[in-house]
Amino acid sequence: MFTFLKPRNELEGAENAETSMPFVPNSMWVKCPSCNNMLLASDLKENNGVCVKCKHHFRMTARERIDLVADKGTFEEINGDMTSKDFLNFPKYKEKLATAKSKSQENESVVTGTCEIGGNRVVLCVMSPDFMMGSMGTVTGEKVTRAFEYATEKKLPVIVFTVSGGARMQEGILSLMQMAKTSGAVKLHSDAGLLYITVLTDPTTGGVTASFAMEGDIILAEPNALVGFAGPRVVEQTTHTKLPKGFQRAEFVLDKGFIDAVVERESMKETLVMLLSIHKDKKEVGV
Repeated sequence: MFTFLKPRNELEGAENAETSMPFVPNSMWVKCPSCNNMLLASDLKENNGVCVKCKHHFRMTARERIDLVADKGTFEEINGDMTSKDFLNFPKYKEKLATAKSKSQENESVVTGTCEIGGNRVVLCVMSPDFMMGSMGTVTGEKVTRAFEYATEKKLPVIVFTVSGGARMQEGILSLMQMAKTSGAVKLHSDAGLLYITVLTDPTTGGVTASFAMEGDIILAEPNALVGFAGPRVVEQTTHTKLPKGFQRAEFVLDKGFIDAVVERESMKETLVMLLSIHKDKKEVGV
């Protein structure tokens, strides 16, 4: 019954066939959650985390955002050694903090510092989605507050990139108190006649939205970023109504007048430079 079978070449042996299969690591490819296309991770990185097929904006780390908008070599971090404590002995909170630090390589959910953007010196605050989804604890609020106080003292504009799931439940009422504290610092900065720009990224929700995220003189957002207090599922379940398509997305919020512009990532630095330039103090430009 094997008369007509061609003899197997030694080079076609089972072991050789298996070992000759190319190895493709999973990290080489990223699936876009919007268009479902498979993207080369290297291409995605070169395109600043924006899908080349559908323009979906992937989440970025705090350091990636800093590199994107700050002039090279100008960022100087402040209060980088501040870390959260489990002062309520909340179950497994210490473990979650340790995991968040390991995953994000940050001490807290926000990175603050000074830098230049197009030659304009600013105070920059960037929230990290990798640290408990940018949740706001006491240290987060303290770092943002100190950043505004520093900016007020030095008469500098502030730019804040927000991403957050809201106030940190593991710190109870003390995390909610950060809404009032940060808002007070924003008010003093505003009273000094200084510029504050917020950039809302996906997602910006909860107590962060209800405080400093929506208090900017100019409020920008990345395309399709989720912006709201309670999430759409909570709103649907509470109101028992079907929400319109795109509810709480940046374009929807823009249409309702809550933000000033939706800006694609590739144009973000250019837009910030333009806004900073036209709001410069007249004394600085010799007028």
